[in-house]
Amino acid sequence: MRKDIHPEYRDVIFFDTSSDFKFMTKSTMTSEETIKWEDGNEYPVIKIEVSSASHPFYTGKKLFVDTAGRVEKFNKRYRQK
Repeated sequence: MRKDIHPEYRDVIFFDTSSDFKFMTKSTMTSEETIKWEDGNEYPVIKIEVSSASHPFYTGKKLFVDTAGRVEKFNKRYRQK
């Protein structure tokens, strides 16, 4: 196996911005931002918009999330003329 071609696999914090939920896991993703975790160490933080704490399937709430305006783009592109 060749050396120095694989990304670093390390602990990171994923932060759900819609529900202020944080969890630590391992990932190869990188970030310039860091956050202090419960154990006192600082870890890179990756901001996400949907997690198990905010997803309608897990919460049971009927929440519609359209962050990029996908429905409007679709309707604009395929509307009848």
